[in-house]
Amino acid sequence: MVRDLEILVPAKHTGLLCEDVLNDRVVMKRLIQLGKEYKRINITAYSTTSHFLKLVDELKAEKVEVRTSEAPKKANAWTVNFYGSKSGIRQLTQINGAIRADLKMPNGVISSGIIDTAGIAANKYIKEGGVVIKTNKGHSGAGVLIFHRGDLPKKFVECEKEIIQLLRKDAYWEKFPIVVESLVVPNPRIGGGFPNAEFFIRQDGEVEFLYYCGMRVNSKGEFGGVEIGEDVLPKRVASRVTDIGYLIGEQFSKDGYRGYFDVDYIAAKGGDIFVSESNVRVTGGTHVYEAGKELVGRNFTKKSFVVSNNMYSIPPKKFTFKKLHNLMEPILFSRKTKEGVVICSSNLLTDGYLSYIVFGKNKKRAETIEGKMKGLLGR
Repeated sequence: MVRDLEILVPAKHTGLLCEDVLNDRVVMKRLIQLGKEYKRINITAYSTTSHFLKLVDELKAEKVEVRTSEAPKKANAWTVNFYGSKSGIRQLTQINGAIRADLKMPNGVISSGIIDTAGIAANKYIKEGGVVIKTNKGHSGAGVLIFHRGDLPKKFVECEKEIIQLLRKDAYWEKFPIVVESLVVPNPRIGGGFPNAEFFIRQDGEVEFLYYCGMRVNSKGEFGGVEIGEDVLPKRVASRVTDIGYLIGEQFSKDGYRGYFDVDYIAAKGGDIFVSESNVRVTGGTHVYEAGKELVGRNFTKKSFVVSNNMYSIPPKKFTFKKLHNLMEPILFSRKTKEGVVICSSNLLTDGYLSYIVFGKNKKRAETIEGKMKGLLGR
């Protein structure tokens, strides 16, 4: 199927794409032209931010009919920041925990300020032998501190002092609420210890389940990618993370959120499943799911096992896209076999990262192909 494709790139890159578009006269002029030419345009974004809403308003002011099929209405956009925050999802879970006994989060409190937080965290660490500290708006492992037994001093004063020193290294700890919670030891046999389920809320409010997966998370709590396949989670766990996700999604929908969201979980060694957080936006696995549907078919989770890595480290500026493509040619995705590597981004290569998806007929095949890829990269 051939589609018309036109790529508009703002001249300035600040990391805030919608703001960059608003400040770029050439791109804005072309968007307005396209909107009037096609009578209506559909705009989607990674997240429904204030800049996204402003862009929509600016286009409407130019008499362009704009549709936002993957976003809430402006009056309900508060749901993105609230439920996408560590404190917001904790409040929702605590309220709904009375309805469903297995809807729970690790024991914790919401704090503010470095000094109070350090005291709470030091007490919890000494009593429990571990603690997790999260900034309210962190993502992908940023803004998360995980302390295991032996990582901090055993005496309160020394422990508190060390935590204060660590928190003072980043300004955001003083700016936003902080969650201090018990350390849960994950069971790596269940989705790597970190199951996940992703959903989509349609404009009519219906919550649609997309897929469940295991997340690739390192010891620092940093997200790397996903593993998707029918057998990636035990049936009991798959059913639970799906059911809890629906319950959370119904609340999101009731409050007016529309679009993608997921729920991250921790599978504890004792058998419990804890809600960790929710990403109320396009997620680190959305593109993997969409690629699976496009390349293998809508029921790809039953036919394939898929692994991904969004930021695999490689030597900066060593590979151009063409050089990498030629190197990977023997293991690139084949439409015939439905197996192989998909290179997701060329822009990250100069920064020293490779974003990829690997399809295999089963987990062993996917991991074998991934291993061959790393071998070709000299890793």
